[in-house]
Amino acid sequence: MLLSGLSQRLQGIIGKLRGRGRLSEADIKAALKDIKLALLEADVNYKVVKDFVAVLQQRCQGSEIMDSLTPGQQVIKIVRDELTNLLGGSASTLTFVRGQSAFMLVGLQGSGKTTTTVKLARMLKAKEKNPVVISLDTYRPAAMEQLAIAAEAAGIPSYRPQGTAPGELAEKALSWAKKSEHDCVFFDTAGRMHLDEGLMAELHQLKGVIQPQEIILVLDVMTGQDAVNIAAGFADRGLTDSIILTKLDSDTRGGAALSVRAVTGKPIKYVGVGEKMEQLEQFHPDRMASQILGMGDILTLIEKAEAAFDLEQAAKLQEKLRTQQFTLQDFRDQLQQFKNIGSMEQIISMLPGGAKLGKLQYDEKEIARIDAIIASMTPAERSSPGIINGSRRKRIAAGSGTNVQQVNKLLKQFAAMQKLMKQLDSKMAKKGRLPFPFKI
Repeated sequence: MLLSGLSQRLQGIIGKLRGRGRLSEADIKAALKDIKLALLEADVNYKVVKDFVAVLQQRCQGSEIMDSLTPGQQVIKIVRDELTNLLGGSASTLTFVRGQSAFMLVGLQGSGKTTTTVKLARMLKAKEKNPVVISLDTYRPAAMEQLAIAAEAAGIPSYRPQGTAPGELAEKALSWAKKSEHDCVFFDTAGRMHLDEGLMAELHQLKGVIQPQEIILVLDVMTGQDAVNIAAGFADRGLTDSIILTKLDSDTRGGAALSVRAVTGKPIKYVGVGEKMEQLEQFHPDRMASQILGMGDILTLIEKAEAAFDLEQAAKLQEKLRTQQFTLQDFRDQLQQFKNIGSMEQIISMLPGGAKLGKLQYDEKEIARIDAIIASMTPAERSSPGIINGSRRKRIAAGSGTNVQQVNKLLKQFAAMQKLMKQLDSKMAKKGRLPFPFKI
């Protein structure tokens, strides 16, 4: 779960303050000490922690807390506000110029720079931009081929200039791009295993040739304090205008995510939360702060659901439910759309109190099992499960890598659901109402 280690610690600390009718200075001091330790253990930069706790201490000592009718809630609000400020205050996106905008993506090897280049172009294409991706990496074997293959799979055009030196490639690519219809050009630059002057000199040369609208630093948060040091190294040399954090879904501590904005002064604009091409999201400091403190992130969940679900298909589903024509194929289609929102763990983390809900037992593999069973059925069997006899069940089990008992379980559950729908329809019909008056 996103920043789960830090999130659980902070939620435990502020949970003790929630609902308290009165807070003493000793209570506040103890809470701030625990917050400081939690942040340090989460690998947040020491200076960042020191400054953050100092601001909290100053605000928590005033009348804002002592005169409040709900001091515990007020402390939580202050922590959320300052955490939002630490993360950047407000969300921001890429800036564009009229005509054609060029962007350089920089970072060390292994940060996910090439994949992120395609993800970013894909995101902008969905917003009616016309992007193209270009690799300037002449060092890593097959780097240009990797970008081209990933771009093609995502439906993004790519261009490969001829040459051997990065500067020469950049000049040829720019000349080609200016004659093209693309309004966004993304340059994937070479990385190194570590910061060195050779890399910095090359990037400065490319900066002079490309004159990018933005230089975007791609950081792997799994590297912890190293990510913060890398960010500072690029920013200090004038090679960072904005930041994209990758592998944020895998980092349970969260130190880099909470440190880089304060250390570099550069905004975090997007975050990678998975390997799939659609798993790049705009970064919202206020939503992140709320999620860390267990207040949920309903807005992001709604946005994900709206993007994942086909409204026209949902309307057809509503009619099928109303007329009891809902089939196993319809059920499978809904599971597929639900999976597009994210894993069950990700969805739970966006709900208020998600840390507590996360302790519930759920099996991600069960959804995959159901999908495999339905996929092994013929179209006729999906439409009319009643025709599935013993021999068919054995065939379906063998084809889906499950057993007959698991096939029987799914069929029983689906039959029970259909029966419930029929009962609801009957009751609502007597009252002159449809069983599903809501919008899906």
